[in-house]
Amino acid sequence: MRTITILLVMITAAQAQEHRVVAISHRGEHLHHPENTLPAFRAAIDAGADFIEVDVRTTSDGRLVLSHDASVDRTTNGHGEVARMTFEEIRKLDAGAKSGAEFAGTEIPTFEQVFELAKGKIGVYIDAKSISAKDLVETVAKFGMDAHVVVYGGIGLHREVRKLNPRIRIMPEANSVEVVTRLIEELTPRVIAFDARDFRDEVIGVVKKAGAEIYVDRLGPADTPESWEDAVRRGATGVQSDKPAELVKFLRQKGWHK
Repeated sequence: MRTITILLVMITAAQAQEHRVVAISHRGEHLHHPENTLPAFRAAIDAGADFIEVDVRTTSDGRLVLSHDASVDRTTNGHGEVARMTFEEIRKLDAGAKSGAEFAGTEIPTFEQVFELAKGKIGVYIDAKSISAKDLVETVAKFGMDAHVVVYGGIGLHREVRKLNPRIRIMPEANSVEVVTRLIEELTPRVIAFDARDFRDEVIGVVKKAGAEIYVDRLGPADTPESWEDAVRRGATGVQSDKPAELVKFLRQKGWHK
């Protein structure tokens, strides 16, 4: 009887290890903190997330800063497009002004500040909105984070990143069976991104066969325990959520997270 019990424990442990799932915090913990800011990233780290997702853009004078939108209007007290603003102009903005008095004076972070905070604590999921492959690769290398990032962006950027530093994991969008098949043949990515539109069993099957990891968005109405479980059961090895603390707790309860 003791032998059977030990075997059952070993099998359960092996299954949990096999289903190790990474928790990705979308724009940091932004439901209670201003998105894409250091407070949001610190909260994601405290929640036990494995990655923070950051949106990177380039200012008119070539500096790398965080902003999901092309303009700063929605998230700050300013107006204008990031690409038409200087770094000095960006740094004068208050990224916490619309998130309550406790966050007043929060700056838009630089890309480098993300790595200064993340190094040794959390991985960085780079959503390359407007950044050159050269700038991206050089920044990652400066902080020795090659093995701790994934890069989401366009096919052109992925080709360049792969050429400049093949150790960095590029993460193209799956889109469809036909598209993901071509991506796998050309780029042999180790991670493929999915959203609600392309997270279909026939597309998932192609990626599984290739042995690549599957990182899927579960945002909005899909950001629920039921949807997280469905994603993992169907093959997800990473889940992106707006609720990192809840996601981590759920994954741990299932034995899918450290």
